[in-house]
Amino acid sequence: MSTDALVKKLKSKIEQFEVNVHVEEFGHVTEVGDAIARISGLSACGMMEMLNFEVEGSNEKHYGLALNLEEDTVGAIILDNNHRIKEGTRVKRLGKTLKVPVGDQFIGRVIDPLGRPIDNAGAIESVDEYPVEKVAPGVITREPVNQPMQTGIMAIDAMIPIGRGQRELIIGDRQTGKTAIAVDAILNQKGKDVLCIYVAIGQKKSKVAQLVELLKKNGAMEYTTVVVAGSSDPASFQYLAPYSGTALGEFFMDQGKDVLIVYDDLTKQAVAYREISLLLRRPPGREAYPGDIFYLHSRLLERACRRNKEYGGGSITALPIIETQAGDVTAYIPTNVISITDGQVFLESGLFFKGIRPAINVGLSVSRVGGSAQVKSIKKVAGRMKLTMAQFRELESFSQFSSDLDLETKKYLDRGARATELLKQQQFMPLPVSKQVASIFALNDGHLDALKVSEIKSWESKLHKFLDLAKGDIMKKIDKDWSPEIEEELRAAIGEFKLSYGATE
Repeated sequence: MSTDALVKKLKSKIEQFEVNVHVEEFGHVTEVGDAIARISGLSACGMMEMLNFEVEGSNEKHYGLALNLEEDTVGAIILDNNHRIKEGTRVKRLGKTLKVPVGDQFIGRVIDPLGRPIDNAGAIESVDEYPVEKVAPGVITREPVNQPMQTGIMAIDAMIPIGRGQRELIIGDRQTGKTAIAVDAILNQKGKDVLCIYVAIGQKKSKVAQLVELLKKNGAMEYTTVVVAGSSDPASFQYLAPYSGTALGEFFMDQGKDVLIVYDDLTKQAVAYREISLLLRRPPGREAYPGDIFYLHSRLLERACRRNKEYGGGSITALPIIETQAGDVTAYIPTNVISITDGQVFLESGLFFKGIRPAINVGLSVSRVGGSAQVKSIKKVAGRMKLTMAQFRELESFSQFSSDLDLETKKYLDRGARATELLKQQQFMPLPVSKQVASIFALNDGHLDALKVSEIKSWESKLHKFLDLAKGDIMKKIDKDWSPEIEEELRAAIGEFKLSYGATE
């Protein structure tokens, strides 16, 4: 063979040469405690990379997540309460970020943040895996928020409306009814083609079990998934739970479905993240929280959006819950989340103890989406009610210092007191829009002025029954549209009801 032919053949062989070398990098645990491990030997490890702890004598997989990349060691959180991981345990890099299983089979189930069922109802066959951390959809893929996400709570649907794709914060002190509002919103989605995800963070598992039973009793578990990181679970689970719930929500959104997700509550997630950060010896900042605590919540809540039709048309509506201390909304975590969200429903303990429930402070609550997320009927009637409540709050404080009030002021105060009574609502009994419109319209039209305040709720209940039984066609019209003709029909129906029940002007 000539030299040229030999060279040509060698070049050909070199070009075709392939080496399938599978390289695995291992390290060892140098320190472990409080679900935190320090590992040496993983020089090429990446941020948020999955790690596998190879525990001797165990066939189970024990996962960790790399959070701190230091000069000589890697700081990782252990994703389970496993006391068998000890100094010297071998650790293997998996070369991938954390993903959780997703699929339609998760609807109606109770799972942990890693997607494992904890409701004793059998295994779940997942369709796919989604990353827990994901870049939020860009502006080009989004659609303006203009479809209502009704909660069934009159005070919210009328004055602080929530739209599909919105992020509306529920904020207030402990035991003021924050969870009750979120659960009412879930119950109200029955038959509305909305999937719900409830993320319980740092709660007692007995309390979560009661909530699941309530949802089952009302038929809401048929479209709801509950993600649980209980108070007895490690801080790593409480930190990851909201992201896991959002990953499942994104799977449904990618199918063009509308999703409502409740984070109950992000205060406990922030505390868990602070605990992890301090154990990893990150420098503490304000209130000992790490410097990236704002980023923790912003990258989570920015994933809530409404996609346009070109990108699937689905939506995620987020209802984060934040607990305040003595009504202090200027604390670090509340101000962070207020600045990220599109409005807040503020629950006041003073109103709660007065018996005004839900204890929503209409003055401090706001929706930055406003009337664009309301159906036409409630948008038309709610304006006057907002004005009534604003005048009432203004005059109520002044009227405490004066015994002699003119007739006009008394009229505003009386109307405001009736509006406040009308907005009271029993827990876990959401109202459809048509009934809300009928109640508000009756208030605006002065039909409640002759009633005692104590009689209003009974009168309202009888009105709803009358309209359901005798005027069902009007109620169907109100759900879809509003016009002068519909307004006159409703006015005549309320007049007929007053005659039949012997009510006086």
